[in-house]
Amino acid sequence: MFNNIKEGIIKFITSRAVIVSGVLIILGCILVYRLFSLQVINGEYYLDTFKLKIKKEKTIQAARGNIYDRNGKLLAYNELANSVTIEDVYKSGSGRHKAINTTLNELIDIIEKNGDSVDQDFGIIVNDANFYEFTVEGNQLLRFLADVYGHASVNDLKYEEKTKTADEVIEDMCMNFKIGDYDDPDDSSTFVPGKGYTKDRALKILNIRYNMSQNSYQKYIDTTVASDVSEKTVADVMENASNLAGVSIEESTARKYVDSIYFSQLLGYTGKISEDELASLIQENPSYGLNDTVGKSGIEQSMESVLQGTKGSETVYVDNTGQVIETSNYVDSVAGNDVYLTIDKELTEACYNIIEQSLAGILASKIQNVKTYTYTSTSSSSNIVIPIYDVYYAIFDNDVIDISHLNAADAKESERAVYEQFVTKNASVLAEIEAELTDKKTPYDQLSKEYQWYMSHIASMLYSDGIIDSSKVDREDEMYIAWTKDETISLAEYLKYTIAMNWVDVSKLSIDNQYADSEEIFNQIVRYVGKELSQDYDFQTRLYKYLLLDGYISGTQVCNILVEQGNIHVDEEELGLWERGGESAYSFMLNRISNLDITPAQLALDPCTGSMVVTDVNSGDVLAIVSYPGYDNNLMANGVDAAYYAKLRSDNSNPLYNYATQQKTAPGSTFKMVSATAGLTEGVITTDSVIYCGGIFEKFNPGPRCWIYPRGHGGLNVTGGIRNSCNVFFYEVGYRLGLTGGNYSPEIGLQKLAKYADLYGLTEKSGIEIAESEPQVSDQDAVRSAIGQGSHSYTTVGLARYVTTVANNGTCYNLTLIDKTTDSNGNLLEEYSATIRNTVDMPASYWNAIHTGMRQVVQDKSYYANLGVAVAGKTGTAQESASRPNHSLFVCYAPYEKPEIAIATRIAYGYTSSYAAQITKEALSYYFELRDEDDIISGTAQTLQDGATNAD
Repeated sequence: MFNNIKEGIIKFITSRAVIVSGVLIILGCILVYRLFSLQVINGEYYLDTFKLKIKKEKTIQAARGNIYDRNGKLLAYNELANSVTIEDVYKSGSGRHKAINTTLNELIDIIEKNGDSVDQDFGIIVNDANFYEFTVEGNQLLRFLADVYGHASVNDLKYEEKTKTADEVIEDMCMNFKIGDYDDPDDSSTFVPGKGYTKDRALKILNIRYNMSQNSYQKYIDTTVASDVSEKTVADVMENASNLAGVSIEESTARKYVDSIYFSQLLGYTGKISEDELASLIQENPSYGLNDTVGKSGIEQSMESVLQGTKGSETVYVDNTGQVIETSNYVDSVAGNDVYLTIDKELTEACYNIIEQSLAGILASKIQNVKTYTYTSTSSSSNIVIPIYDVYYAIFDNDVIDISHLNAADAKESERAVYEQFVTKNASVLAEIEAELTDKKTPYDQLSKEYQWYMSHIASMLYSDGIIDSSKVDREDEMYIAWTKDETISLAEYLKYTIAMNWVDVSKLSIDNQYADSEEIFNQIVRYVGKELSQDYDFQTRLYKYLLLDGYISGTQVCNILVEQGNIHVDEEELGLWERGGESAYSFMLNRISNLDITPAQLALDPCTGSMVVTDVNSGDVLAIVSYPGYDNNLMANGVDAAYYAKLRSDNSNPLYNYATQQKTAPGSTFKMVSATAGLTEGVITTDSVIYCGGIFEKFNPGPRCWIYPRGHGGLNVTGGIRNSCNVFFYEVGYRLGLTGGNYSPEIGLQKLAKYADLYGLTEKSGIEIAESEPQVSDQDAVRSAIGQGSHSYTTVGLARYVTTVANNGTCYNLTLIDKTTDSNGNLLEEYSATIRNTVDMPASYWNAIHTGMRQVVQDKSYYANLGVAVAGKTGTAQESASRPNHSLFVCYAPYEKPEIAIATRIAYGYTSSYAAQITKEALSYYFELRDEDDIISGTAQTLQDGATNAD
């Protein structure tokens, strides 16, 4: 019976129906298992052993429009490039941060190994001193902090967030993204932000993580890690793809600039859009997104809506490894429109080179083979000399020499010798500073100049670091005055007083005991000072100044280091002479400056900057707008080169600054045509009025002097007043403008001067399409304001509009930099032209008097003799600091008989207006083709006549 039952069971089990049911049950179990095995990537579900299609909507970026000069010569364009991107495909969980950071660290190694760089558009950099430093300030800093801490508005920032240092922001973000390591792997509370990474590497990873987090709410948005990378980087990334989850290579375009240094401030550069920029641009064009590239400054920014193209799109299907398996719904992008400027490319480059070689000539003429120069109250600013030891120190101070290489393994003989002296000096000074603070306590006015600098630097550091809370300091306090003004107490005394007055923020110090007494707080400040100075780049660089002055470092060693580091080009003949000891360090250095091996910008000594604006007087077009020095905006676009940007920020010549549109100084005597217009039109003088100059304006006591004092100009009419730039003549005009009922009112005089300054456009920006500083018409002292002093302050481009108005007899334009726009196929979209702001209506006799005076100004300049074109102009010298050279200005137009162009030139701290006039003469020679181009632009220092005696 048992056997029969067994056989029946076997027969049942092996029946077809049961087999089918069993299979279905097994498959059902597998399916249930698989359902519990579903994985999630970016919100899409897929089975870990089956490929499923994941749908992505991909944006196709449009090529940016090109920028051309007025003659169709290319200034900015796009080039096909490859970018390294990363998509967040990382699973959530405890290992997520480590996985991303490990991938990014490996990816950065690959990128930098091949000479490429990671894009860095964060608001913090690592500076030359290896410290974190904000790159923004004021409202921009608050906006940056609000973004970092996740606030929609700066008003939502907490006090402790607003007052964060760059180091504290980095620490917070490293903690948030777990960039660092644990002291104890088993204890999560021991995490140390940044541990295991250099500051530079931590910042790069943090920058990428921050950008990834900004894109996190958008599905399938890649974050760009590095732009415009080499083929080697592309190959290495693809080869290591299995270890670089989410990393891919994207074909894109890179923004390129032709002859970038000449046009950097004008064109600006592009970069990743910021939150503020997005909020603004999206109002006009809703297609903007957080991953877009936009113009950050200059024409790139002002013409953003024209240059930015229209994005395309396509639907992409990828598998669970990210490989594209299907595409559909392709819509091509539309390239941006092209912009043609009014600028003449070749003229602009020529003017830039003329300024540079002229600055080199001024420097070479002012450098003397002495250690120091002391300015006294009897010194003339036109006679200030540059000691050669200032030049030697500038080589260190402005990073012409790579100080960090002095102790490198492959450092050469002079590098090593100088570094040894530095180490000894550093230790000695730190010890002496500690002794001064703790024992000696020498009053500031009794210290040497060297130690006065150290003490001032320490005080400044304590304020900027928040150790001394400036908001609590009483500026009327006797001890504060004794330290800052009278200089009769020591820094130690002042610090102890700040502690007693609770001006010190103890929370900024490493004090465990909140009830620490004043002596403990003071000792902690001393320790803080020693620690900070030991890694303070400015302090350490300053040591080289005193090493030079005290003879521990020689000029010969400085020159040797320039050769050893390959920072200069020296022909074989001179190099041989130098190596044989046949040339002095003084002569060798002068040759470097004269040959532009070392440029004025690199030295950053007065004068090292200049600006020039050339206009078409009959149209208001700007033909050239030059700011010296420039920079390479190719290294700012396509992802900022962080090291280059840090160098630009620390450069003492400030190349990021547009000296043509942002720098304002007093106009000096170039303002006298405004005063002449005011005097004639208001009827306080006529073209025949004669005013006597005896050297002093005697209606005030003491009376202001004419530049010609102790001599005088005698009797002058308005034409002679302009020709001789007579201060007394225009003092009298300013005085008469202020007369009412026989009484002098400076306010009324100022109002009248302002009225006519406005007619020449000097109360508003010039109209150009890039950022420009607001002008300032003087609001003090009508008499002195009439000669361009008082509180007048104008940009070079503002003065260019003014002299353009003079040249064309009263048509004041809103200047323009834009000629036209076309589509990418060259079809005209819009023509631009300067608009007329206003006109100055004066009798022809008034204009003739002014023009004749300006013509005679130039006729009196020997260096303008036989130029080949008649020029009318006005020089101007403006003093800003008694201990620095005066600003040098010149405005002019030509030809005198039928004006075509006007030029305004400013050389900050350029000694004498004669230099600006001679520089302008070279630009005129180029424009009118009066001499051979190679003669005008020699590539070496241009020797200028010293016209310091004609101080107008």
